[in-house]
Amino acid sequence: MKLSILPLILLSVLLNSGAQLSLKAGVGRAGAFHFAWSNIVPFCMQLASNPWILLSLACYVVSIVVWIFVLARIPVSIAYPLISLGYVVNAVAAHYLLGEDITFLRI
Repeated sequence: MKLSILPLILLSVLLNSGAQLSLKAGVGRAGAFHFAWSNIVPFCMQLASNPWILLSLACYVVSIVVWIFVLARIPVSIAYPLISLGYVVNAVAAHYLLGEDITFLRI
């Protein structure tokens, strides 16, 4: 693997993690969704106007573009396992940014 591709892989992992965390923050601000047909459109409108949700979508889009650059340069069998770094990044970031507990079972 070319070491020059590693920053792009890490950027993709960080963007994906940022998307997950901002999605969690956005959904947390939107509140609970009560499953009923009459609630779907208002809840979706609330999500569509939520800046955290919009940020998460932007992070996902940029992450996909970066990932395409990665896959154009190295085999997926090398690149994809490195995505697992996102599990650690998400757990640590959720602990510090969202106050979530890190337990032995989550590690």
